[in-house]
Amino acid sequence: MTVHPVDEKLPALKMATTGLQHVAAMYAGVVAPPLIVGAAVGLSPTELTFLTGACLFTAGLATFLQTLGFWKIGARLPFVNGVTFAGVAPMTAVVASTKDRSDALPVIFGAVMVAGVLGFVAAPFFSKAVRFFPPVVTGTVITLIGVSLLPVAFGWAQGPDPAAHDYGSRTYLGLAAATLVLVLLLRRFTRGFVKQIAVLLGLVIGTLVAIPFGVTDFGPVTDADVVGFPTPFHFGAPQFQLAAILSLCVVMVVSMTESTADMLALGEIVERPADERTIAAGLRADTLGSALSPLFNGFMCSAFAQNIGLVAMTRIRSRYVVATGGGFLVLMGLCPMAASLIAVVPRPVLGGAGVVLFGSVAASGIQTLVRAGLEKDNNVLIVAVSLAVGIIPITAPDFYHAFPQTARIVLDSGISTGCVAAVVLNLVFNHLGGHRDDDEVTAPMEPGEEIGDRRTGPGPAVVGA
Repeated sequence: MTVHPVDEKLPALKMATTGLQHVAAMYAGVVAPPLIVGAAVGLSPTELTFLTGACLFTAGLATFLQTLGFWKIGARLPFVNGVTFAGVAPMTAVVASTKDRSDALPVIFGAVMVAGVLGFVAAPFFSKAVRFFPPVVTGTVITLIGVSLLPVAFGWAQGPDPAAHDYGSRTYLGLAAATLVLVLLLRRFTRGFVKQIAVLLGLVIGTLVAIPFGVTDFGPVTDADVVGFPTPFHFGAPQFQLAAILSLCVVMVVSMTESTADMLALGEIVERPADERTIAAGLRADTLGSALSPLFNGFMCSAFAQNIGLVAMTRIRSRYVVATGGGFLVLMGLCPMAASLIAVVPRPVLGGAGVVLFGSVAASGIQTLVRAGLEKDNNVLIVAVSLAVGIIPITAPDFYHAFPQTARIVLDSGISTGCVAAVVLNLVFNHLGGHRDDDEVTAPMEPGEEIGDRRTGPGPAVVGA
């Protein structure tokens, strides 16, 4: 019996190295939210390290739920889960509104637990939306995922601190460019296993190249403890406040929307399309992981889109590889010194590799759009407007500044707004009132050409008279 590549178990060494590559791709995204929220709370460096380790630990557990699964929980796809960045703004808002900062984290944890439980109950109903995601919608959303992630890579390429005087210096940009070129060369001139771990090799070599420039900091390794466990409710028992719960429930809806889009994208890439049952199981894993995460001092968990780019680029589709990455995350949570090893990789080096990873996601979206029937005028309009709506938060970050903070949680996510726009426009143009077969566009219009000059038939269009 032939085993699907998603269910294939690779040799141990290959499993370990490719799993570590997934960890390297998403590490910065996992540790950024606890660092931001912890700093807002005013945690000491020791407590901040503890919070970061806890988020790594819970990300690993959530990844196990998603990749290995049990019962009706887990998409069983090569899906990495971690702390969602969508929750950072509302969590810092909770911190700001809490009189006693020592109560802030317990309030956040209580809200995340409630949002996770409610999301778990709603997962099978939310998954029915899959029928509203034909290729014209999924292709648009996948493209937006990649485009939305690219600014993250560009930010990494400029350095670790936007407030620093050397942010965006030639040294940082040079290291990012060198890493990008190195990954491209490895992908072009190597083959087999070396080609598949090109990103990991690029990160290692890029880190070594950065040492003479004084960019590589080994301080995190020397200062970290060897062993540490995220003791349950380390920051206090969870507290339940209505305003915080409502805010995090909105984040959960955004997270479930993005996870649905990510599952559809990954299903296309690994050639195992995500149906309604798969999406429901994946959302259960997301929400259950979120509900359990606060027990170990972690935040809301969601799918990590950047790892989809790694799957698309390496073509290694085994979910067991990602599960191995989840194992590394758990070990990092238990061993702060191990976690600090990846923290050594300079941000510009991550940025150079990120351009390849995130660009691969956008390219996968374009491949899907090719199959979406863009010879139809309706579909062209759906893609055009949805991409424009989704790119607003990227090109004009303050566009929605006049809206309430709760609304901005959704509006500032280009993936969510673009996804909603694509679904709604697809319903309006392709479902309500029936199809219009005369809206076919089989070739670009020439300058000055009138719409009425175009004749279409069963074959290629004839342009002009």
